[in-house]
Amino acid sequence: MQPMSAFTTDLQHSGIIARNLDETIDFYTRKLGFEVAGIFPNGENRCAFLRYGHLTIETWEGEEAPMMTGAINHLALDAPDIEAAYRNAQELGLEIKEDGIQSIPAFWDKGIRYFNIFGPNRETIEFCQIL
Repeated sequence: MQPMSAFTTDLQHSGIIARNLDETIDFYTRKLGFEVAGIFPNGENRCAFLRYGHLTIETWEGEEAPMMTGAINHLALDAPDIEAAYRNAQELGLEIKEDGIQSIPAFWDKGIRYFNIFGPNRETIEFCQIL
């Protein structure tokens, strides 16, 4: 067994639920200087990735935003080999949120594969492979 850092390369993104996606995109781009890295369909809703330097924020509509400090939904780590990372998470006895590796084919050019774990404070940590 190895620490999960053996299966990741860097911070990939942080996720924030948007009360209003267009307003959120406008705030981060026009007021903070982020760039839109991509806007993708997410079921009947949309998901946007906003980038400033090394920081990428994933923000989406369709869920109720907490509207309070602590509103960051998840932290994602880049996992180039999602199967190996998943096996290692199981071996470490990490609490995995879903059954198996999940996928969203509409994100980026070829989709993503990911799984989430709970941290010690019930924070969600995502391991994500962009295909």
